[in-house]
Amino acid sequence: MTPLIECIPNFSTARPEIVDQIVAALTAVPEIQLLDRSSDADHNRSVLTFIGPPQAVEEAAFRAVRKAAELIDMNKHSGVHPRIGATDVVPFVPLADATMDECVAIAWRLGKRVGAVLGIPVYLYANAAMRPERAQLETVREGQYEGLKTGIGVDPKRAPDFGPARLGSAGATAIGARATLIAFNVYLTTADVEIAKKIAKTIRQSSGGLPGVKALGLLVGGRAQVSMNLTDFKKTPIHLVVESIRAEAQQAGVDIHHSELIGLIPQAALADTAVSYIQLEGFKPAQVLESRLLLPAQSTPAAPSGAVAAAAQSAAMAAGLVAAIAGQTLGKKKYAEVQVEMKSVREKAEALRCELTQAIDDETRALAEVAAAFKLSTGSKAHNEAIEQASLRALQTPLNVARKAVEVMSLAEHCAQVGDLSAIAEAAAAVSLARAALIAAGYNVRINVDALQKKANGEAFVFEVDALEGRAARINRQTRHILRERAGLKLE
Repeated sequence: MTPLIECIPNFSTARPEIVDQIVAALTAVPEIQLLDRSSDADHNRSVLTFIGPPQAVEEAAFRAVRKAAELIDMNKHSGVHPRIGATDVVPFVPLADATMDECVAIAWRLGKRVGAVLGIPVYLYANAAMRPERAQLETVREGQYEGLKTGIGVDPKRAPDFGPARLGSAGATAIGARATLIAFNVYLTTADVEIAKKIAKTIRQSSGGLPGVKALGLLVGGRAQVSMNLTDFKKTPIHLVVESIRAEAQQAGVDIHHSELIGLIPQAALADTAVSYIQLEGFKPAQVLESRLLLPAQSTPAAPSGAVAAAAQSAAMAAGLVAAIAGQTLGKKKYAEVQVEMKSVREKAEALRCELTQAIDDETRALAEVAAAFKLSTGSKAHNEAIEQASLRALQTPLNVARKAVEVMSLAEHCAQVGDLSAIAEAAAAVSLARAALIAAGYNVRINVDALQKKANGEAFVFEVDALEGRAARINRQTRHILRERAGLKLE
Protein backbone atom coordinates (compact mmCIF):
# COMPACT_ATOMS: atom_id res chain seq x y z
CA MET A 1 0.00 0.00 0.00
CA THR A 2 1.28 3.49 -0.86
CA PRO A 3 2.25 5.48 2.26
CA LEU A 4 -0.15 8.29 3.10
CA ILE A 5 0.97 11.61 4.58
CA GLU A 6 -1.19 14.34 6.13
CA CYS A 7 -0.17 18.00 5.93
CA ILE A 8 -1.84 20.80 7.91
CA PRO A 9 -0.33 24.16 6.87
CA ASN A 10 -1.42 27.35 8.69
CA PHE A 11 -1.54 30.63 6.78
CA SER A 12 -1.60 34.17 8.16
CA THR A 13 -4.78 35.30 6.46
CA ALA A 14 -8.54 34.78 6.67
CA ARG A 15 -9.32 36.39 3.30
CA PRO A 16 -11.23 33.79 1.25
CA GLU A 17 -9.97 35.05 -2.11
CA ILE A 18 -6.38 34.44 -0.99
CA VAL A 19 -7.14 31.06 0.57
CA ASP A 20 -8.92 30.06 -2.65
CA GLN A 21 -5.72 30.62 -4.61
CA ILE A 22 -3.61 28.70 -2.11
CA VAL A 23 -6.06 25.80 -2.24
CA ALA A 24 -5.99 25.85 -6.04
CA ALA A 25 -2.20 25.78 -6.02
CA LEU A 26 -1.89 22.72 -3.80
CA THR A 27 -4.83 20.75 -5.21
CA ALA A 28 -3.40 21.14 -8.72
CA VAL A 29 -0.91 18.43 -7.70
CA PRO A 30 -2.21 15.00 -8.79
CA GLU A 31 -3.23 12.56 -6.00
CA ILE A 32 -3.76 15.36 -3.46
CA GLN A 33 -7.06 15.37 -1.57
CA LEU A 34 -8.13 18.42 0.43
CA LEU A 35 -9.90 17.22 3.58
CA ASP A 36 -10.66 20.43 5.44
CA ARG A 37 -10.47 24.21 5.28
CA SER A 38 -10.96 26.56 8.21
CA SER A 39 -10.54 30.34 8.59
CA ASP A 40 -10.98 32.73 11.52
CA ALA A 41 -11.11 36.50 11.11
CA ASP A 42 -10.03 37.33 14.69
CA HIS A 43 -7.03 35.03 14.43
CA ASN A 44 -6.58 36.28 10.84
CA ARG A 45 -5.53 32.74 10.11
CA SER A 46 -6.52 29.80 7.92
CA VAL A 47 -5.79 26.11 8.31
CA LEU A 48 -5.88 23.59 5.46
CA THR A 49 -5.73 19.81 5.80
CA PHE A 50 -4.75 17.63 2.86
CA ILE A 51 -3.43 14.12 2.30
CA GLY A 52 -1.64 12.17 -0.40
CA PRO A 53 1.43 10.03 -1.12
CA PRO A 54 4.73 11.47 0.15
CA GLN A 55 6.09 13.02 -3.06
CA ALA A 56 2.75 14.62 -3.93
CA VAL A 57 2.28 16.05 -0.43
CA GLU A 58 5.79 17.53 -0.45
CA GLU A 59 5.20 19.21 -3.82
CA ALA A 60 1.74 20.49 -2.81
CA ALA A 61 3.15 21.99 0.38
CA PHE A 62 5.85 23.82 -1.57
CA ARG A 63 3.30 25.27 -4.01
CA ALA A 64 1.13 26.41 -1.12
CA VAL A 65 4.07 28.14 0.60
CA ARG A 66 5.05 29.81 -2.68
CA LYS A 67 1.53 31.07 -3.37
CA ALA A 68 1.14 32.39 0.20
CA ALA A 69 4.44 34.26 -0.14
CA GLU A 70 3.13 35.93 -3.28
CA LEU A 71 -0.16 37.03 -1.74
CA ILE A 72 0.43 37.76 1.98
CA ASP A 73 2.44 40.74 3.25
CA MET A 74 3.39 40.23 6.90
CA ASN A 75 4.16 43.92 7.28
CA LYS A 76 0.40 44.51 7.00
CA HIS A 77 -0.74 41.53 9.07
CA SER A 78 -2.40 41.63 12.46
CA GLY A 79 -4.20 38.91 14.40
CA VAL A 80 -4.51 37.47 17.89
CA HIS A 81 -2.77 34.17 17.10
CA PRO A 82 1.04 33.89 17.31
CA ARG A 83 2.70 33.78 13.88
CA ILE A 84 6.05 34.28 12.15
CA GLY A 85 5.19 34.25 8.47
CA ALA A 86 2.71 34.15 5.60
CA THR A 87 2.89 30.36 5.87
CA ASP A 88 3.32 30.19 9.62
CA VAL A 89 3.73 26.46 10.10
CA VAL A 90 3.79 23.32 7.92
CA PRO A 91 3.52 20.05 9.87
CA PHE A 92 3.65 16.59 8.28
CA VAL A 93 1.89 13.67 9.98
CA PRO A 94 2.38 9.97 9.08
CA LEU A 95 -0.83 8.09 8.29
CA ALA A 96 -1.34 4.72 6.54
CA ASP A 97 1.93 2.82 6.00
CA ALA A 98 3.97 5.99 6.53
CA THR A 99 6.61 6.55 9.21
CA MET A 100 7.73 9.53 11.24
CA ASP A 101 11.17 9.21 9.63
CA GLU A 102 9.58 9.72 6.20
CA CYS A 103 7.86 12.86 7.47
CA VAL A 104 11.11 14.18 8.93
CA ALA A 105 12.84 13.63 5.58
CA ILE A 106 10.03 15.49 3.80
CA ALA A 107 10.31 18.39 6.25
CA TRP A 108 14.06 18.67 5.71
CA ARG A 109 13.80 18.52 1.91
CA LEU A 110 10.96 21.04 1.84
CA GLY A 111 12.78 23.35 4.26
CA LYS A 112 15.90 23.33 2.11
CA ARG A 113 13.88 24.03 -1.05
CA VAL A 114 11.81 26.82 0.50
CA GLY A 115 14.95 28.47 1.82
CA ALA A 116 16.90 28.16 -1.43
CA VAL A 117 14.20 28.79 -4.02
CA LEU A 118 11.86 31.20 -2.22
CA GLY A 119 14.41 32.92 0.01
CA ILE A 120 12.27 32.35 3.11
CA PRO A 121 13.98 31.56 6.46
CA VAL A 122 12.93 28.10 7.64
CA TYR A 123 12.94 26.77 11.21
CA LEU A 124 12.59 23.01 11.68
CA TYR A 125 10.52 21.96 14.70
CA ALA A 126 8.97 18.98 16.54
CA ASN A 127 10.39 15.63 15.37
CA ALA A 128 12.17 17.37 12.48
CA ALA A 129 14.03 19.83 14.72
CA MET A 130 17.79 20.01 14.12
CA ARG A 131 18.26 21.86 17.42
CA PRO A 132 16.72 20.35 20.60
CA GLU A 133 15.41 23.73 21.80
CA ARG A 134 13.35 24.06 18.62
CA ALA A 135 11.35 20.91 19.24
CA GLN A 136 8.67 23.16 20.80
CA LEU A 137 6.90 25.37 18.29
CA GLU A 138 6.35 28.11 20.86
CA THR A 139 10.14 28.49 21.14
CA VAL A 140 10.40 29.05 17.39
CA ARG A 141 7.54 31.56 17.50
CA GLU A 142 8.92 33.52 20.46
CA GLY A 143 8.57 37.24 19.76
CA GLN A 144 6.42 36.46 16.72
CA TYR A 145 7.08 38.09 13.33
CA GLU A 146 7.95 41.46 14.81
CA GLY A 147 10.45 40.05 17.31
CA LEU A 148 12.02 37.73 14.75
CA LYS A 149 12.43 40.63 12.34
CA THR A 150 14.66 42.49 14.79
CA GLY A 151 16.51 39.42 16.07
CA ILE A 152 17.30 37.46 12.91
CA GLY A 153 20.79 38.14 11.59
CA VAL A 154 21.75 39.60 14.98
CA ASP A 155 21.00 36.94 17.59
CA PRO A 156 22.69 33.57 16.80
CA LYS A 157 19.77 31.82 18.50
CA ARG A 158 17.49 33.14 15.75
CA ALA A 159 19.59 31.81 12.86
CA PRO A 160 17.36 29.75 10.54
CA ASP A 161 18.01 26.12 9.67
CA PHE A 162 17.59 26.91 5.97
CA GLY A 163 17.33 30.12 3.94
CA PRO A 164 18.65 33.62 4.50
CA ALA A 165 19.08 35.24 7.92
CA ARG A 166 16.72 38.07 7.03
CA LEU A 167 12.97 38.54 6.75
CA GLY A 168 11.08 39.67 3.68
CA SER A 169 7.37 40.40 3.40
CA ALA A 170 6.59 36.64 3.63
CA GLY A 171 8.34 36.35 7.00
CA ALA A 172 9.61 32.93 8.09
CA THR A 173 8.13 29.44 8.10
CA ALA A 174 8.28 26.63 10.66
CA ILE A 175 8.32 23.18 9.05
CA GLY A 176 8.10 19.99 11.07
CA ALA A 177 6.97 16.41 11.53
CA ARG A 178 4.69 15.36 14.37
CA ALA A 179 2.02 12.95 15.53
CA THR A 180 -1.70 13.65 15.20
CA LEU A 181 -2.74 16.84 16.99
CA ILE A 182 -6.17 18.17 17.92
CA ALA A 183 -6.66 21.93 17.59
CA PHE A 184 -9.43 22.74 20.05
CA ASN A 185 -10.74 26.02 21.48
CA VAL A 186 -13.03 26.71 24.44
CA TYR A 187 -14.92 30.03 24.73
CA LEU A 188 -15.91 31.45 28.11
CA THR A 189 -18.95 33.46 29.19
CA THR A 190 -16.83 36.57 29.65
CA ALA A 191 -14.79 39.09 27.70
CA ASP A 192 -12.12 39.15 30.42
CA VAL A 193 -9.12 37.70 28.58
CA GLU A 194 -7.09 37.61 31.79
CA ILE A 195 -9.31 34.77 33.04
CA ALA A 196 -8.60 32.80 29.85
CA LYS A 197 -4.86 33.46 30.20
CA LYS A 198 -4.89 32.25 33.80
CA ILE A 199 -6.77 29.08 32.86
CA ALA A 200 -4.41 28.44 29.96
CA LYS A 201 -1.41 28.74 32.25
CA THR A 202 -2.99 26.34 34.73
CA ILE A 203 -3.80 23.56 32.26
CA ARG A 204 -0.83 23.64 29.88
CA GLN A 205 1.95 21.09 30.31
CA SER A 206 4.77 23.66 30.22
CA SER A 207 3.37 25.28 33.39
CA GLY A 208 2.95 21.97 35.21
CA GLY A 209 -0.57 21.28 33.98
CA LEU A 210 -2.01 18.50 31.81
CA PRO A 211 0.32 16.29 29.72
CA GLY A 212 0.22 16.98 25.99
CA VAL A 213 -1.72 20.25 26.35
CA LYS A 214 -0.54 23.54 24.89
CA ALA A 215 -2.77 26.52 25.69
CA LEU A 216 -3.07 30.29 25.25
CA GLY A 217 -5.63 32.80 26.51
CA LEU A 218 -6.96 35.03 23.72
CA LEU A 219 -9.80 37.48 23.03
CA VAL A 220 -11.74 36.28 19.99
CA GLY A 221 -14.97 37.80 18.75
CA GLY A 222 -15.40 39.75 21.97
CA ARG A 223 -15.22 36.59 24.07
CA ALA A 224 -12.36 35.12 26.12
CA GLN A 225 -10.99 31.97 24.50
CA VAL A 226 -8.71 29.20 25.73
CA SER A 227 -6.92 28.19 22.51
CA MET A 228 -5.32 24.75 22.63
CA ASN A 229 -3.33 22.13 20.80
CA LEU A 230 -3.80 18.66 22.29
CA THR A 231 -0.72 16.68 21.29
CA ASP A 232 -1.61 13.38 22.99
CA PHE A 233 -5.32 12.74 23.54
CA LYS A 234 -4.52 9.27 24.95
CA LYS A 235 -2.66 10.82 27.87
CA THR A 236 -5.09 13.71 28.29
CA PRO A 237 -8.51 13.07 26.67
CA ILE A 238 -10.70 15.95 25.57
CA HIS A 239 -13.28 15.52 28.32
CA LEU A 240 -10.58 15.92 30.97
CA VAL A 241 -9.41 19.15 29.33
CA VAL A 242 -12.95 20.52 29.15
CA GLU A 243 -13.81 19.65 32.74
CA SER A 244 -10.53 21.15 33.96
CA ILE A 245 -11.35 24.39 32.15
CA ARG A 246 -14.89 24.34 33.51
CA ALA A 247 -13.65 23.95 37.09
CA GLU A 248 -11.14 26.79 36.72
CA ALA A 249 -13.71 29.02 35.02
CA GLN A 250 -16.32 28.48 37.73
CA GLN A 251 -13.78 29.41 40.37
CA ALA A 252 -13.45 32.72 38.54
CA GLY A 253 -17.25 33.16 38.47
CA VAL A 254 -17.75 32.33 34.78
CA ASP A 255 -18.49 29.20 32.75
CA ILE A 256 -17.94 27.60 29.34
CA HIS A 257 -19.99 29.19 26.56
CA HIS A 258 -19.07 26.76 23.76
CA SER A 259 -16.11 25.00 22.15
CA GLU A 260 -14.89 24.60 18.59
CA LEU A 261 -12.73 22.21 16.61
CA ILE A 262 -10.19 23.50 14.09
CA GLY A 263 -9.56 21.02 11.30
CA LEU A 264 -10.06 17.30 11.84
CA ILE A 265 -10.15 14.98 14.85
CA PRO A 266 -9.47 11.23 15.19
CA GLN A 267 -12.64 9.21 15.74
CA ALA A 268 -10.96 7.52 18.73
CA ALA A 269 -10.72 10.86 20.53
CA LEU A 270 -14.47 11.39 20.29
CA ALA A 271 -15.18 7.78 21.24
CA ASP A 272 -12.99 8.08 24.34
CA THR A 273 -14.87 11.19 25.39
CA ALA A 274 -18.29 9.59 24.89
CA VAL A 275 -17.29 6.39 26.69
CA SER A 276 -15.99 8.34 29.68
CA TYR A 277 -19.01 10.62 29.87
CA ILE A 278 -21.60 7.84 29.90
CA GLN A 279 -19.34 5.59 32.06
CA LEU A 280 -19.47 2.75 29.56
CA GLU A 281 -17.69 -0.42 30.71
CA GLY A 282 -16.12 -3.04 28.44
CA PHE A 283 -16.38 -0.85 25.33
CA LYS A 284 -14.50 -1.95 22.19
CA PRO A 285 -13.86 0.31 19.15
CA ALA A 286 -15.43 -2.32 16.89
CA GLN A 287 -18.76 -1.64 18.62
CA VAL A 288 -18.99 1.66 16.75
CA LEU A 289 -21.24 0.98 13.77
CA GLU A 290 -19.22 3.07 11.31
CA SER A 291 -16.00 1.35 12.42
CA ARG A 292 -17.54 -2.06 11.88
CA LEU A 293 -18.66 -1.07 8.39
CA LEU A 294 -15.06 -0.23 7.51
CA LEU A 295 -13.78 -3.61 8.74
CA PRO A 296 -13.75 -6.40 6.14
CA ALA A 297 -16.38 -9.06 6.88
CA GLN A 298 -14.80 -12.52 6.70
CA SER A 299 -17.86 -14.01 5.04
CA THR A 300 -18.26 -11.24 2.47
CA PRO A 301 -16.28 -11.34 -0.78
CA ALA A 302 -14.14 -8.28 -1.46
CA ALA A 303 -15.46 -5.71 -3.88
CA PRO A 304 -13.89 -5.83 -7.33
CA SER A 305 -10.70 -3.83 -7.56
CA GLY A 306 -10.93 -3.26 -11.31
CA ALA A 307 -11.73 -0.26 -13.46
CA VAL A 308 -15.48 -0.20 -12.80
CA ALA A 309 -15.10 -0.25 -9.01
CA ALA A 310 -12.43 2.45 -9.19
CA ALA A 311 -14.63 4.53 -11.48
CA ALA A 312 -17.67 4.17 -9.22
CA GLN A 313 -15.65 5.10 -6.14
CA SER A 314 -14.18 8.15 -7.86
CA ALA A 315 -17.57 9.37 -9.05
CA ALA A 316 -19.09 8.71 -5.62
CA MET A 317 -16.38 10.86 -4.01
CA ALA A 318 -17.13 13.59 -6.54
CA ALA A 319 -20.83 13.40 -5.69
CA GLY A 320 -19.97 13.69 -2.00
CA LEU A 321 -17.99 16.84 -2.73
CA VAL A 322 -20.91 18.32 -4.64
CA ALA A 323 -23.30 17.59 -1.77
CA ALA A 324 -20.87 19.23 0.66
CA ILE A 325 -20.52 22.35 -1.51
CA ALA A 326 -24.29 22.70 -1.80
CA GLY A 327 -24.64 22.27 1.95
CA GLN A 328 -21.96 24.90 2.54
CA THR A 329 -23.89 27.34 0.34
CA LEU A 330 -27.20 26.79 2.11
CA GLY A 331 -28.07 29.23 4.86
CA LYS A 332 -25.74 32.00 3.70
CA LYS A 333 -27.40 35.36 3.02
CA LYS A 334 -24.93 36.08 0.23
CA TYR A 335 -26.41 33.16 -1.73
CA ALA A 336 -30.07 33.68 -0.83
CA GLU A 337 -31.17 33.57 -4.48
CA VAL A 338 -29.86 30.04 -5.02
CA GLN A 339 -31.03 28.37 -1.80
CA VAL A 340 -33.80 26.34 -3.46
CA GLU A 341 -31.62 25.08 -6.29
CA MET A 342 -28.72 24.30 -3.94
CA LYS A 343 -31.06 22.21 -1.81
CA SER A 344 -32.06 20.31 -4.96
CA VAL A 345 -28.40 19.90 -5.96
CA ARG A 346 -27.54 18.47 -2.56
CA GLU A 347 -30.41 15.96 -2.74
CA LYS A 348 -29.46 14.86 -6.27
CA ALA A 349 -25.79 14.57 -5.38
CA GLU A 350 -26.54 12.45 -2.31
CA ALA A 351 -28.76 10.17 -4.38
CA LEU A 352 -26.03 9.80 -7.02
CA ARG A 353 -23.44 9.06 -4.36
CA CYS A 354 -25.58 6.21 -2.99
CA GLU A 355 -26.27 4.84 -6.48
CA LEU A 356 -22.59 4.94 -7.42
CA THR A 357 -21.61 3.18 -4.22
CA GLN A 358 -24.21 0.52 -4.99
CA ALA A 359 -22.67 0.11 -8.46
CA ILE A 360 -19.65 -1.58 -6.86
CA ASP A 361 -21.91 -4.38 -5.63
CA ASP A 362 -23.68 -4.47 -9.00
CA GLU A 363 -20.30 -5.05 -10.66
CA THR A 364 -19.55 -7.90 -8.26
CA ARG A 365 -22.82 -9.64 -9.15
CA ALA A 366 -22.33 -9.06 -12.89
CA LEU A 367 -18.84 -10.56 -12.82
CA ALA A 368 -20.13 -13.53 -10.84
CA GLU A 369 -22.79 -14.10 -13.48
CA VAL A 370 -20.19 -14.02 -16.26
CA ALA A 371 -18.00 -16.44 -14.32
CA ALA A 372 -20.96 -18.79 -13.86
CA ALA A 373 -21.64 -18.73 -17.60
CA PHE A 374 -18.08 -19.82 -18.32
CA LYS A 375 -18.54 -22.82 -16.00
CA LEU A 376 -21.29 -24.29 -18.19
CA SER A 377 -20.43 -27.20 -20.49
CA THR A 378 -18.04 -25.88 -23.10
CA GLY A 379 -18.50 -26.13 -26.83
CA SER A 380 -22.28 -25.96 -26.82
CA LYS A 381 -24.34 -23.24 -28.44
CA ALA A 382 -26.09 -22.62 -25.12
CA HIS A 383 -22.72 -22.11 -23.47
CA ASN A 384 -21.63 -19.47 -25.96
CA GLU A 385 -24.98 -17.71 -25.82
CA ALA A 386 -24.95 -17.67 -22.00
CA ILE A 387 -21.52 -16.04 -22.01
CA GLU A 388 -22.64 -13.47 -24.59
CA GLN A 389 -25.80 -12.51 -22.68
CA ALA A 390 -24.01 -12.35 -19.32
CA SER A 391 -21.32 -10.16 -20.87
CA LEU A 392 -23.93 -7.83 -22.35
CA ARG A 393 -25.66 -7.51 -18.97
CA ALA A 394 -22.29 -6.84 -17.34
CA LEU A 395 -21.79 -3.87 -19.68
CA GLN A 396 -24.76 -2.11 -18.06
CA THR A 397 -22.86 -1.36 -14.86
CA PRO A 398 -19.91 0.58 -16.38
CA LEU A 399 -22.33 2.37 -18.71
CA ASN A 400 -24.51 3.41 -15.75
CA VAL A 401 -21.41 4.61 -13.90
CA ALA A 402 -20.45 6.67 -16.96
CA ARG A 403 -23.93 8.22 -17.15
CA LYS A 404 -23.99 9.10 -13.45
CA ALA A 405 -20.44 10.47 -13.60
CA VAL A 406 -21.56 13.01 -16.21
CA GLU A 407 -24.57 13.91 -14.05
CA VAL A 408 -22.19 14.58 -11.17
CA MET A 409 -20.01 16.72 -13.49
CA SER A 410 -23.03 18.79 -14.44
CA LEU A 411 -23.99 19.38 -10.80
CA ALA A 412 -20.38 20.25 -9.93
CA GLU A 413 -20.21 22.76 -12.78
CA HIS A 414 -23.39 24.39 -11.47
CA CYS A 415 -21.87 24.62 -7.99
CA ALA A 416 -18.79 26.25 -9.46
CA GLN A 417 -21.02 28.78 -11.22
CA VAL A 418 -23.38 29.82 -8.39
CA GLY A 419 -22.26 28.04 -5.19
CA ASP A 420 -20.14 29.31 -2.31
CA LEU A 421 -17.05 30.88 -3.89
CA SER A 422 -14.84 29.60 -1.06
CA ALA A 423 -15.61 26.04 -2.24
CA ILE A 424 -14.87 26.58 -5.94
CA ALA A 425 -11.73 24.45 -5.71
CA GLU A 426 -13.85 21.57 -4.41
CA ALA A 427 -16.23 22.04 -7.35
CA ALA A 428 -13.32 21.87 -9.79
CA ALA A 429 -12.02 18.76 -8.01
CA ALA A 430 -15.46 17.15 -8.29
CA VAL A 431 -15.53 17.80 -12.04
CA SER A 432 -12.07 16.23 -12.41
CA LEU A 433 -12.89 13.18 -10.28
CA ALA A 434 -16.16 12.54 -12.11
CA ARG A 435 -14.50 12.93 -15.51
CA ALA A 436 -11.80 10.45 -14.50
CA ALA A 437 -14.57 8.04 -13.50
CA LEU A 438 -16.22 8.47 -16.90
CA ILE A 439 -12.97 7.77 -18.74
CA ALA A 440 -12.27 4.65 -16.66
CA ALA A 441 -15.80 3.32 -17.16
CA GLY A 442 -15.57 4.13 -20.88
CA TYR A 443 -12.40 2.08 -21.26
CA ASN A 444 -14.13 -0.84 -19.57
CA VAL A 445 -17.10 -0.61 -21.95
CA ARG A 446 -14.95 -0.46 -25.09
CA ILE A 447 -12.64 -3.31 -24.05
CA ASN A 448 -15.52 -5.59 -23.12
CA VAL A 449 -17.49 -4.78 -26.26
CA ASP A 450 -14.41 -5.74 -28.26
CA ALA A 451 -14.40 -9.10 -26.46
CA LEU A 452 -17.99 -9.93 -27.49
CA GLN A 453 -18.53 -12.71 -30.00
CA LYS A 454 -20.92 -10.42 -31.89
CA LYS A 455 -19.43 -6.93 -31.58
CA ALA A 456 -22.48 -5.40 -33.25
CA ASN A 457 -24.40 -6.22 -30.06
CA GLY A 458 -22.27 -3.69 -28.20
CA GLU A 459 -22.16 -0.84 -30.71
CA ALA A 460 -24.91 1.10 -28.95
CA PHE A 461 -22.87 1.02 -25.71
CA VAL A 462 -19.83 2.51 -27.44
CA PHE A 463 -21.90 5.17 -29.21
CA GLU A 464 -23.39 6.30 -25.90
CA VAL A 465 -19.97 6.43 -24.21
CA ASP A 466 -18.68 8.58 -27.07
CA ALA A 467 -21.60 10.97 -26.60
CA LEU A 468 -21.08 11.11 -22.83
CA GLU A 469 -17.39 11.89 -23.26
CA GLY A 470 -18.25 14.70 -25.67
CA ARG A 471 -20.66 16.19 -23.14
CA ALA A 472 -18.06 15.80 -20.38
CA ALA A 473 -15.46 17.65 -22.45
CA ARG A 474 -17.86 20.57 -22.84
CA ILE A 475 -18.59 20.64 -19.10
CA ASN A 476 -14.87 20.56 -18.34
CA ARG A 477 -14.19 23.49 -20.69
CA GLN A 478 -17.04 25.47 -19.19
CA THR A 479 -15.80 24.79 -15.65
CA ARG A 480 -12.32 26.04 -16.57
CA HIS A 481 -13.94 29.18 -17.97
CA ILE A 482 -15.84 29.66 -14.69
CA LEU A 483 -12.62 29.24 -12.70
CA ARG A 484 -10.98 31.94 -14.79
CA GLU A 485 -13.92 34.31 -14.63
CA ARG A 486 -15.14 33.76 -11.08
CA ALA A 487 -11.92 32.99 -9.21
CA GLY A 488 -9.41 34.74 -11.44
CA LEU A 489 -7.33 31.57 -11.88
CA LYS A 490 -4.73 31.35 -14.62
CA LEU A 491 -5.12 27.87 -16.04
CA GLU A 492 -3.06 28.07 -19.20
